[in-house]
Amino acid sequence: MELQIKQHNGFKYVDEGQGEVLLLLHGLFGALSNWQGVVEEFARTHRVVIPMLPVYDMPLTRAGISGLVEFVEDFTKAMGLMQAATVLGNSLGGHVALVYTLRNPGRVQRLVLTGSSGLFEDGMGGSFPRRGDYQYVQERVAYTFYDPKVATKELVDEVFNVTNSNAKCLRIITIARSAQRHNLTKDLGKIQAPTLLIWGLNDTITPPVVAHEFNRLLPRAELHFLDHCGHAPMMERPQAFNRLLRKFLAPGPVTQPA
Repeated sequence: MELQIKQHNGFKYVDEGQGEVLLLLHGLFGALSNWQGVVEEFARTHRVVIPMLPVYDMPLTRAGISGLVEFVEDFTKAMGLMQAATVLGNSLGGHVALVYTLRNPGRVQRLVLTGSSGLFEDGMGGSFPRRGDYQYVQERVAYTFYDPKVATKELVDEVFNVTNSNAKCLRIITIARSAQRHNLTKDLGKIQAPTLLIWGLNDTITPPVVAHEFNRLLPRAELHFLDHCGHAPMMERPQAFNRLLRKFLAPGPVTQPA
């Protein structure tokens, strides 16, 4: 299934299926295609919506967590997504999802975080990509995954093209620094939405200790680890990710894992 990118009121997005809304937010170096496995599985039973976050071209004065949250708020209003949705976020997208939930608690029915920032993250292995160094970018992209083969040439080429633009790199650095400053430790206890944490046991960017801390601080969280999996479980272990998500979305009370 090839994702069809639509445009409306200046927004680019994927919008597939009908039913309860799943709002998916990608990470800093992410793309709409990162959620391909979720779209293919859940568009049969849900309306799956993925906005393309403007991480590479938003005004520098707004480049940061707050600006991205405002973008998501504007997007949901423009799309008429006024009913409470299940919001999923990976990496930076998880951070945006958390702040969006804090600002709009009535608009979030459930929350799903995977490799989320907001407490601690080791972005790009502790450094930012070097302009024009393809091998370096290839190594850093592979660092995201347990299995380096997931870092396909297409994915590496996409990140390489981004890092070759001074304007895009400046925004990436600005947003990444904003995320590092915007620590949510003191705020997570306010989130009452049932929260599913799906974490790669081999995540080197937001390690398992980060997942445990999210689980401790979020009042209604349940935590699941996937072995042989890095920072993007929905890409690296899509079937296992979807099984956990399907169970979480099933009608009935959310229970703590044994």
